[in-house]
Amino acid sequence: MTKSFRIVCAHLFTYALCVLILAGERAGAQRKVLVYTRNFTPDGKGYVHDNIAASVAAIRKMGAEKGFGVDVSDDPAVFTGANLKQYSALVFSNSNNEAFSTEPQKDAFRKYIQGGGGFVGIHSASGSQRDWPYFWSVLGGKFNVHPKQQAFTVRNVDSSHVAANGLPAEFEWTDEFYFTDHLNPGLHPILVSDRTKLQFLDAVKGGVDAFPNPTPLAWWQTFDGGREIYIALGHNKDEYAKPTLYTLIQNGILWAMARL
Repeated sequence: MTKSFRIVCAHLFTYALCVLILAGERAGAQRKVLVYTRNFTPDGKGYVHDNIAASVAAIRKMGAEKGFGVDVSDDPAVFTGANLKQYSALVFSNSNNEAFSTEPQKDAFRKYIQGGGGFVGIHSASGSQRDWPYFWSVLGGKFNVHPKQQAFTVRNVDSSHVAANGLPAEFEWTDEFYFTDHLNPGLHPILVSDRTKLQFLDAVKGGVDAFPNPTPLAWWQTFDGGREIYIALGHNKDEYAKPTLYTLIQNGILWAMARL
């Protein structure tokens, strides 16, 4: 083997090694989500769910089972273009009120979605960033109100979507029934329920007729370049260990990551 041939081989080996390393880094990025849990109001009076720890624990378990990494934060400083590049989905798990504290953070979020990033919103995430229409559009709607917690029947109306894999066609559930407005016309309901069967509807100011029936409680969409899914269920912390909600969140995350 000549010296020049050895040099060429060395260069080729180095190049191949770099390609493998970069491919590994990209693959790693595709297997990682950011779980974001910020609850903030300037006066400190915003409601903070006690289910956050349970939801985070469930998503960590999903990551261990399905082979994706899970980072968790409630610090809006994580929203920079450089940092968000490592994630293939953002999971707003029971976040509420002000999700971002600066315009550059909001801009980084927008660019992430426009770049094809995935988004999953769970329960009170629909109450995040209530004064920013772009966030409502990403999530698919904006929280309006819920009556007193109660039992209701939920129907799976999109069993063909991968997020609904393994879900029963119909099941009974006890939760806060979320009424959501500013619904995107392009969203696709997964779970719905008949709002006319509910009690304590006096909490819905202006009446329930302003909301569609059946009322969507989980949906998917593709908006502004990203994959988005929202699940209104999940107020009670013990629900995150139940197969129905666990499966829906897990499948939703995998779909948002473009892995299903």
